[in-house]
Amino acid sequence: MHRATKIVATIGPASSTQEILLQMIEAGCDVVRLNFSHGTADDHRQRAEFVREAARQAGREVAIMADLQGPKIRVGKFENGKTTLIAGNSFILDSACELGNDDRVGLDYKDLPRDLKPGDVLLLNDGLIVLNVTRVLGTEIHTTVKIGGDLSNNKGINRQGGGLTAPALTEKDMEDIKTAMSLGADFVAVSFPKNATDMEMARQLANIAGAPYGIKPKMIAKIERAEAIPALQGILDASDGIMVARGDLAVEVGNAAVPALQKRMIRMARESNKFVITATQMMESMIHAPVPTRAEVSDVANAVLDGTDAVMLSAESAAGKYPVQTIETMAAICVEAEKSENSELDKDFLDRTFTRIDQSIAMGALFTAFHLGAKAIVALTESGSTALWMSRHWTHVPIFALTPRTGSERAMALYRNVTSLHLDTNTDRDTALAQALEVVVSKGYASRGDMVVLTVGEPMGQAGGTNTLKIVRVGEPY
Repeated sequence: MHRATKIVATIGPASSTQEILLQMIEAGCDVVRLNFSHGTADDHRQRAEFVREAARQAGREVAIMADLQGPKIRVGKFENGKTTLIAGNSFILDSACELGNDDRVGLDYKDLPRDLKPGDVLLLNDGLIVLNVTRVLGTEIHTTVKIGGDLSNNKGINRQGGGLTAPALTEKDMEDIKTAMSLGADFVAVSFPKNATDMEMARQLANIAGAPYGIKPKMIAKIERAEAIPALQGILDASDGIMVARGDLAVEVGNAAVPALQKRMIRMARESNKFVITATQMMESMIHAPVPTRAEVSDVANAVLDGTDAVMLSAESAAGKYPVQTIETMAAICVEAEKSENSELDKDFLDRTFTRIDQSIAMGALFTAFHLGAKAIVALTESGSTALWMSRHWTHVPIFALTPRTGSERAMALYRNVTSLHLDTNTDRDTALAQALEVVVSKGYASRGDMVVLTVGEPMGQAGGTNTLKIVRVGEPY
């Protein structure tokens, strides 16, 4: 069954062998996420090698995403590993403290006291613990515990409403970008960007680090800071795609605000011709259980119905008991949700103007395939832009993007409703079109007599050169 929505799976201790990775890819994993918050450069390099080999065995390209840690603001370590905070008691966050105790704990972000004032609310451990700031004295942040609980080593800190000044790219992130480029990452996800400038800086660093390897990765902005919301359009313009990172975002803006923000972000991304990933706790219960909760099924399905390009697994595939089964289950949910989607293609095209020839051809192919009932759209593309534009609109007609560039093939692994395939470089248009049709027929998506819409650029081999649309019946001369 054709599945339009893509699946991103994080790999970790539960999924770092070639055998498990092969099973995950065969189950439906399209993009593998390397979480640079954990592990060493050598760990990531070995895992990347395993991914490439498993993908080779599976007979398809699978993209690699390097997810940077960013300025995750955390408490330090405790003498006894943890403490218990009781509502009503006082507690001090002290950037000068080495080892914490029942009264105070250190900070890994030493400038936090400078960012706070009395009346601020701090949320620790994903919002499970709430502290009210009463005063700031030098290196010390004095607080009163509003909601208590166990606080252990290195738990995260957020300020309600956002507003922390930590830069989006740390020294560790800059080193990790170099590592990511050396192992051939196709995407770089930037944590906690606040504005377009953060993304522009990250892209510049990634392009410089990738130059010796011939890599220009696609840049993904993880939307998880409150101040990123008003700056969203600028961030989108500076990125190739965004991630709806619902964990830290929910802590900063409140859980209740996230569902509407998710819908808004997905809509804005699609309107801006950018891809979008929905992430965090999508199948959380499957870390320990072989089946998801009904709420999780609805969550994944609703993200699909919102129009997300991809849904993402974190701990479920990195540390869970059922990484392969979780991917299979998620894939099945996506397929069922897609069946119920209504296409609003004609409505999408109202009041739209297309100034580029290649974009006009892409939209014409979509419109034609939808109204003629074509079995497939086949796009011969160098950069993948034609496929991206087509994938912003839902038609139930599968899009096959054939390219001679491995980098483009992997990048398109994240585009909704696009199956990216390799086509040997061929400057003869008729030969290339014949090969393209042969690939689609061999995959079982079209058979003799079926109508297929083709797009191609003439002369071939130039990025941005798509200028021709053809309608053919399989098996008939063209």
